[in-house]
Amino acid sequence: MNYARFLNAVSKARVASPIRELTAIQQRGPPTLISLASGMPNTDMFPFTQASVTLPDDSQLHLDQKLIKRALQYSPSPGIPELVQWLKNLQVQLHNPPTCQLAPEQGQMDLCVTTGSQEALSKTFEMLVTPGDNVLMDQPTYPGTLAAVRPLGCNLLPVETDQLGMRPDALRDVLSRWKPEDCKNPQSDIPKVLYTIPNGGNPTGATMSLDRRQEIYEIARNYDLMILEDDPYYFLQFTRPRLPSFLSMDVDSRVLKFDSFSKILSSGMRVGYMTGPKPVISKIVLHIQSSTLHTSTLTQMILFLLLEKWGVDGFLQHCDRVSDFYQERRDHMIKSADRWLTGLAEWHPPSAGMFLWLKLLGIHDTHKLIMEKAMEKEVLFVPGNAFSVTPGEASPYVRAAFSQATPEQMDKGLERLARLLREERQLAES
Repeated sequence: MNYARFLNAVSKARVASPIRELTAIQQRGPPTLISLASGMPNTDMFPFTQASVTLPDDSQLHLDQKLIKRALQYSPSPGIPELVQWLKNLQVQLHNPPTCQLAPEQGQMDLCVTTGSQEALSKTFEMLVTPGDNVLMDQPTYPGTLAAVRPLGCNLLPVETDQLGMRPDALRDVLSRWKPEDCKNPQSDIPKVLYTIPNGGNPTGATMSLDRRQEIYEIARNYDLMILEDDPYYFLQFTRPRLPSFLSMDVDSRVLKFDSFSKILSSGMRVGYMTGPKPVISKIVLHIQSSTLHTSTLTQMILFLLLEKWGVDGFLQHCDRVSDFYQERRDHMIKSADRWLTGLAEWHPPSAGMFLWLKLLGIHDTHKLIMEKAMEKEVLFVPGNAFSVTPGEASPYVRAAFSQATPEQMDKGLERLARLLREERQLAES
């Protein structure tokens, strides 16, 4: 892979912070190392001496005086070393990326911890996108991604999806205005980046089939695309075994995978991780050095203590419990939809994630209906146009989340929506 083709001028200009580099050197140095270089604050002046976190089984994660001092201090920009290594081992066990066998400069798998996957996504687009670039992405898609990429001055090319995720035929159709060999022409405006949510897509709940993943990866190879695999719902797949990731089939080191603990451990801890080829991950780390410095050491340390206590098997058992919880909530939502919305809306039961994507029949655009009339009936959804790659595009869809609402609330909420839709239908017929 020629990564210089993908990196923009700003990213190429980034250099390591000497102070950040010295922080990493000091923390991995021997106890006998005397450092007069550090500008880190003296932890003896921090007004904390220890901390404990209690788990559901009443066991505790304890940060004693020595550990709390480290947890409250600056740490290396890629993440605390023991957490980074634990996560690398997890990725190898779950995905076994072919890139593990490569040399670092050839795209060997690397990983860094980020402040949620949102930081990683934002920094990745800022690294890869130049004004005027064409960027491929799911239609509809996650609004947080749209918020990150739209200000960069690029052209967003929507690729249609259905209940099985991004459609390979739609991707080929969008790419048909270029030839694969155009990727070798530096003057060509052929897309370089493909963004997709393969599991439990936000907002559609769609999960990409294995055949589609393999086909889309081959299209990416043919057109030399970098795949951004946004996968916060990987562990919320309702069927086992989980579907193979793009990372697991990445023979070319062209996949950047974004994972998050927000949906399975804590959203407020703000810990995610990004996996991909070392030459690209190193550029993200340089950006972290010049912006956030690093993800909270305290939350990283708490997370590592938990993962070390559980081990990989214990962590995956927890993920299964979380997935089973959301699957049960999904089932309640589908039952209520069958009861109240049959004949008024269409939907496909999601096989992962937290969302049901409803197409309201006879409704051209749901924005005013949801933001005004549904509010009057005291029920709230997200109108479909919030997720459109094309600004201002009308949408007959709404997103219903089954993560927070109780089964009783879901049933009552969909009943209120059904009442509103029947009233709208009567108005249209009168």
